[in-house]
Amino acid sequence: MSGSTGLLAEGQDLRIVGFLCNWCSYGGADTAGVARCEQPTDLRVIRVPCSGRIDPLFIARALISGADGVLVSGCHPRDCHYAEGNFYARRRFEMLKQFLSVTGIDPERFHYTWVSASEGQRWQDVVTSFTDRIHKLGPAPKLSGGTGYDEECLKEIAAAVALGDECPCHKEKA
Repeated sequence: MSGSTGLLAEGQDLRIVGFLCNWCSYGGADTAGVARCEQPTDLRVIRVPCSGRIDPLFIARALISGADGVLVSGCHPRDCHYAEGNFYARRRFEMLKQFLSVTGIDPERFHYTWVSASEGQRWQDVVTSFTDRIHKLGPAPKLSGGTGYDEECLKEIAAAVALGDECPCHKEKA
């Protein structure tokens, strides 16, 4: 950001969190890397076992904490390693998009897609397109209640993903 103007300085990285399914999209990102496809550097990846494992609370938490965008990528429909995880994920993510606008978060800051392990070029296109979209939107406005986004926040979200239903934010719901 350029001072207090809210404008993004040329070449400045934004804070984009990427939840990538271990079986397909993480492989696609790896394939893009092996093929030396040029990719934006704004994305911080959290590797998850399946897109169906991603609780919408993890996405909301990242955005409320100050992430400028969240990208979720999993296996193509009917190609899920766990058979139906991406179908459950798609249903939850559509609901989340509607919820985000109610909370004051621009739904354009969230995107989900499907990329297989062999689609390195598609991964590059997806991450470049989403990053360009977030750059056009600019830095996310600060929300009250956010803890602030930093590497520690990413580690906490990744740890919550690893904990599953034992995550403290899930226990607080009970």
